[in-house]
Amino acid sequence: MVSKDWCKVDIDKVPDIKAKPPGPKSLEMWDRVAPYMQGFSTPAKTMQICYEKSNGMTVTDVDGNEYIDFAAGVCVANCGHNHPKVKEAMHRQLDKMINAHDFVTESKVALIEKLQEIALGDLRGVQLYCSGAEAVEYGLRTARAVTGRSEFMTFYKDFHGKTPFAKSLGNVDKLSGPRIQGFYRVPYAHCYRCSFKMKYPECGLHCADFIRESIFELSTGQIAAIVAEPVQGFSGSVVPAKGFMKKIRELCDELGILMMVDEVASSFGRTGTMFACEHDGVVPDIMTIGKGFGNGAALSGVLYKQDFVETAKKISTSTTHGGNPLACAAATAAIDVILEEGLVENSARVGETMFKQMEKIMERHPLVGDVRGKGLFLGMEIVKDRESKEPFPEAGIAIFKKAFEKGVAWIPANENLRITPPLIMTEEVALKGLDIIEEAIYEVEEELRRG
Repeated sequence: MVSKDWCKVDIDKVPDIKAKPPGPKSLEMWDRVAPYMQGFSTPAKTMQICYEKSNGMTVTDVDGNEYIDFAAGVCVANCGHNHPKVKEAMHRQLDKMINAHDFVTESKVALIEKLQEIALGDLRGVQLYCSGAEAVEYGLRTARAVTGRSEFMTFYKDFHGKTPFAKSLGNVDKLSGPRIQGFYRVPYAHCYRCSFKMKYPECGLHCADFIRESIFELSTGQIAAIVAEPVQGFSGSVVPAKGFMKKIRELCDELGILMMVDEVASSFGRTGTMFACEHDGVVPDIMTIGKGFGNGAALSGVLYKQDFVETAKKISTSTTHGGNPLACAAATAAIDVILEEGLVENSARVGETMFKQMEKIMERHPLVGDVRGKGLFLGMEIVKDRESKEPFPEAGIAIFKKAFEKGVAWIPANENLRITPPLIMTEEVALKGLDIIEEAIYEVEEELRRG
């Protein structure tokens, strides 16, 4: 096991802001890119930082500013940035081979066998890709091939990717065009913003019962799968009411529909269990994985029931770069690190400490309407007032920017502020990061009072 000293930080020296972000060197880099490329995420567009290096639980930009990392590349660097064991595995593979099309390699064999060790239930079938959206698209194709049906049911505020089918599972926009026919959505078990204006547990999980009604009212009887995020990421780390995922599983079994869970963001210890669906004791028929899978190497995958393997042989599933030797080596090492260093348990423990502190922050600041999450998949929602719960995206972005300028690199989604540190995060560093966020909230509240 690697000594934990590799990622040790001096709490008195982190964060270290030398030039107000974005600094002059970052802006110069952005000016060189901006005329040609526009495909940046909200945090990247908002702060325009140019990163230079990273280590453990910190990231550093070209102006020398070192930040506490509360993003982990949006749930990617679960083992911490540049973990020595992952780097060593990649270096060894780099000396041998980088690409082998989709042929079998030693590193691919090692990864497939490692996945068999941690797979839930009968999820033994594996296909490897590069991005989460690719995995989702293949998961949908698998569901169609297995069932002979073509339609899907998913949930309000879900996010599954930006390719056409994946986009149709989630929110669509005017420029992308309408949702593809045969994709239906129903309310999620989002208790803070219940679509039915009911209260849990008195509601009896009415939202889950509503799915059955919607299947018969909206679809043509061709639902292949119900697709769900076991914890919604983009919507602000929304944890569904206890028992919701289990009721979906029961409904799928009753109606002969497949259950597909999208764990691209929530897998590999992110929520305090290896897979988020374990919180409700659920084993799906199809599961997508990604982000933290390769700990920085571009890798995603689909796990599906062993019974589906023969069907999967009949549809075109190959890919040029998915499961390339370098990514497979990184992923195998990353899973070993997660298991050997107890990162699932650390995620649960540090996440609980952070959540309790976030509840205290909410008590002290009326701008914070809700805090939520599991493990190190956390979020807070900014509102104009707690009675109306009216979203306050302008304040959310202002808080995000102020905290970033003070040294916390994290993730905004308008009024929803997301906190997803590397799973090696310590309580000491985590609490300092939350202190900085609270300071930013206080400053925004003061500015609003002054008008």
